[in-house]
Amino acid sequence: MRKGDTIFFDAPPAVFCQGAVGGKRESEGPLAAGFDLLFPENSLGEETWEAAESRLQQHCLELTLQKARLTPAQLDLVLGGDLENQCTATAYHMSRVDVPFAGLYGACSTMAEALGLAACLAAGGFVRVAAALTGSHFCAAERQFRTPLGYGAKRAPVAQWTATAAGCCLVAPAGPGPRVRAVTFGRVRDYGVKDAANMGAAMAPAAAETILRYCADAGRAPADFDAVYTGDLGLVGSRLLADILKEEGLALPNHRDCGLELFDLRAQQVQAGGSGAGCSAAVLCARVLPALKAGRMRRVLFLSTGALMSQITCLQGAGIPGVAHLVELTAEEEVL
Repeated sequence: MRKGDTIFFDAPPAVFCQGAVGGKRESEGPLAAGFDLLFPENSLGEETWEAAESRLQQHCLELTLQKARLTPAQLDLVLGGDLENQCTATAYHMSRVDVPFAGLYGACSTMAEALGLAACLAAGGFVRVAAALTGSHFCAAERQFRTPLGYGAKRAPVAQWTATAAGCCLVAPAGPGPRVRAVTFGRVRDYGVKDAANMGAAMAPAAAETILRYCADAGRAPADFDAVYTGDLGLVGSRLLADILKEEGLALPNHRDCGLELFDLRAQQVQAGGSGAGCSAAVLCARVLPALKAGRMRRVLFLSTGALMSQITCLQGAGIPGVAHLVELTAEEEVL
């Protein structure tokens, strides 16, 4: 059933397995224990950062399939992407996996986009098992969007630290595991923010609009959930989101941001928090889904937010469009 921008599933698909992989800084962060695999250095044995990002996704998909006791041949579709131009990290990885692939680019919103689309395909009976897979790499992102690390540029206080991480979810029409109850695909909004270092400010209005549209469609409020996770608004964007929703008369008492959960801002010097396509993916797979499986949480709203700029549009002085996709997740027992 669809109401407004939100798709509600009569038979909610199951996220029956998940995996999270991270790099060195993630291994030093507060969620380290929730990762399935952590690397002590970020090259992963590769000669380039871009190849390392591709290898990160390879490890993530492989270990998730191993946990589920599945082979790649049992996947009907992989939906995924990354931050590199033309999603090359994911594409180069998938060139070595003989599985149908749908490449997605939603910047840091890619995980919720991939998971939402996988749930729609599973609920419609078009796939038996689909994988939602996204990742990012700090060094590759710095080279593409900012300056190579060797340049030694000083980072702005509003800047965020791209996660060297990947997350993978396996989705099926039914079975054990947390359920996808609803999906709200966001609308692209450009509020004129032009500072590429301040992505939180660029994405916060889109996150607010998606939350408001979901609440109107579902007849629910954020307080009805154990937590509302946004995908890496960071410190600046999280404060702005609260201000926008307050003006709309909507309280957000249980907000948690993936960019603030992945790292320890005081100890790890990540400026305004984490970011990157792998940030919300890793928090989803290392913290949110395990908490739903263990019964520590029952109902969660998960939003990944994306800043859809490129190097060229930033140099041209264009505004930064933002988008936010929302997935409603519940514990398995909530729908039995």
